[in-house]
Amino acid sequence: MMDKAQSIESFYKSKLNCIPENLQKEMGHFNVFMLDDFVGCHAKPIPYSRKDFYKISLIEGRNNIYYADKTVVIDEFALLFANPQVPYTWESLDDDQSGFFCIFTEAFFQQYGNFKEYPVFKPGADAVYTLNADQRQAVKNIFSRMFEEIATDYVYKYDVLRSLVFELIHSALKFQPAQSNPLSKQKASLRVASLFIELLERQFPIESPRQQMKLRTPAEFANHLCIHVNHLNRSLKEATEKTTTQLIAARILQEARALLKHTDWNISEIAWCLGFEELPHFINFFKKNIHQTPGSFRNV
Repeated sequence: MMDKAQSIESFYKSKLNCIPENLQKEMGHFNVFMLDDFVGCHAKPIPYSRKDFYKISLIEGRNNIYYADKTVVIDEFALLFANPQVPYTWESLDDDQSGFFCIFTEAFFQQYGNFKEYPVFKPGADAVYTLNADQRQAVKNIFSRMFEEIATDYVYKYDVLRSLVFELIHSALKFQPAQSNPLSKQKASLRVASLFIELLERQFPIESPRQQMKLRTPAEFANHLCIHVNHLNRSLKEATEKTTTQLIAARILQEARALLKHTDWNISEIAWCLGFEELPHFINFFKKNIHQTPGSFRNV
């Protein structure tokens, strides 16, 4: 299972050993950085994980970028759009690395346009754009203007910074998306399986009788991952030798056993939390797999 999503607070603690005073402002948060301070031969590996903030990176250098179930090979320059729904990382292929990145929360754009609707932030869309030298310079200029603006005392500077983020988005959409370099069949299946497991585990543990798991069927998981359900089923079978339904059922049973043994909730409440709208359906499901009724299991 992948690590929990990195919060913007943990980003500052791990990278800069401090938390900005304005981090919790209602207007949201924005900042811009030189990538040079975080990459190179002494940099820590970047975990394959989600973040709970948005990030746009200009990456200069030879890298493999792992994004969702894709790998993109970068020989010179690339622009990467990361969103909180999709895990990613990149692997430096040499020590000659440079670039820029900006981070921002969803609240930063509240009432300033629906930036999430653009393809660069869609979970199933291309998020890595290879750049030629001219495109790289154009993107670098935008980041340079961000650095200049954030250092000013201009009262509306964050409106300017929002417009520069949109300028990055629109510039990228005018570029040709990078062609994904397909992973081996096995690696692609493993990455899809990892995304599925992360989504499944995100619904647990159930900590309140008012908490209900929302994703229950293979189709619901596939839709959330923006892939066809047949692709999900094949990938999980190749990676785990189990069907999607078997994996979901096994995790539900694991949680059901824990709730029956370690809470005083009634069985109807537990059934509802696990997505069973009708109690008999939960009893039949549990008995079919455990060969005991929920009540008998609880009383053993």
